[in-house]
Amino acid sequence: MTTASRLLGELADTGRDRSRGGYSRHVFDAAEGELRTWFAEQAARRGLDVETDRNGNLWAWWGSPGPDAVVTGSHLDSVPGGGAFDGPLGVVSALDAVDSLRAKGFAPARPLAVVVFAEEEGGRFGVPCLGSRLLTGSLDPDRARALRDPDGVTLAEAAARAGHDPERFGRDDEALGRIGRFVELHVEQGRGLIDLGSPVAVGSTVIAHGRWRFSFTGQGNHAGATLLTDRSDPMLPAAAVVAAARRFAAAAEDARATVGRLVPTPGGTNVIASTVDLWLDARVPGANRTRALVEEISGEARSAAAAEGCAVTVTEESYSDTVTFDAGLRDELNGVLGGVPALPTGAGHDAAILAAHVPAGMLYVRNPTGISHAPEEFAEAGDVDRGASALAEVLEHLST
Repeated sequence: MTTASRLLGELADTGRDRSRGGYSRHVFDAAEGELRTWFAEQAARRGLDVETDRNGNLWAWWGSPGPDAVVTGSHLDSVPGGGAFDGPLGVVSALDAVDSLRAKGFAPARPLAVVVFAEEEGGRFGVPCLGSRLLTGSLDPDRARALRDPDGVTLAEAAARAGHDPERFGRDDEALGRIGRFVELHVEQGRGLIDLGSPVAVGSTVIAHGRWRFSFTGQGNHAGATLLTDRSDPMLPAAAVVAAARRFAAAAEDARATVGRLVPTPGGTNVIASTVDLWLDARVPGANRTRALVEEISGEARSAAAAEGCAVTVTEESYSDTVTFDAGLRDELNGVLGGVPALPTGAGHDAAILAAHVPAGMLYVRNPTGISHAPEEFAEAGDVDRGASALAEVLEHLST
């Protein structure tokens, strides 16, 4: 068993979700805290110096922290009921790469770091790539501190309980200034490498994507005593949005629109809801097309709400424009690896947030199921090994 596969096995019992299947590991909860402790222990065993930055991101340094560092890593949190590979594969492969380079007597000529970013998935507080957005200043720290999880706990409260100072959240020029180049390894979230018959690829682009909250307000009432003609039921326009998301996305080339979460209040079986909140995830290649799709869906929401005597507000919770990874770094990675495919993706990553500030790139490892954000997500041991070896080759080249 390779080091990366063995390390993944060590995480197998942490954060298992007995009701959804898969894993639920969210920033500053118990499972994510266990994983943070595990990472710090693994880094210490390798003689790496561990520090936590002002935004809750973990850094493990091979050599003294300094400018022009080669940085790799990913995240340890998951979506609710997610797979075992999304995030952790990049972290364990980075530790495996350090082991491989050490075993051959390699010593980096410039600082090398493994980073674990906080709340990449947005599974608890709704904003993806939270740690990297705060680091780069693309997320206002006051807005971040006020974010609430489904239980009403703010990010500031959760961070404080976990031993972090939320007042220090914000752009971190010192940490950002240390990054010379950043490479993130990730399990592929799709079937591109299945069709290409390749175990590894480099990243080319990330399509524009964002999350929007639709809040419908009606009149709560008794399900049995209220005639249909007397109702203002927010569930009806909410259902219209679910259908509209599929309909409008299907009419736009290569568009994706998904409603994965819907919360009625008060949520009783025999109660007409007073409010319904739903969250729309939309992703469309090309300039301005994602927001255009959301505006079409929003128009349907307003019409359906008015027809039912309800009100609706639409709030943009996050948005990332199309990202093209640094062409020079991409070609350099491709040359080191002997000519592997270059893949676009519809999945967001911390590397895409950093790409606006430093040369950033990605490596993808084949997922034979083509499924991600679900328990069926997978990578064969041989491909895990090839990915870790590819990352080691890349880090050796970049830090020489």
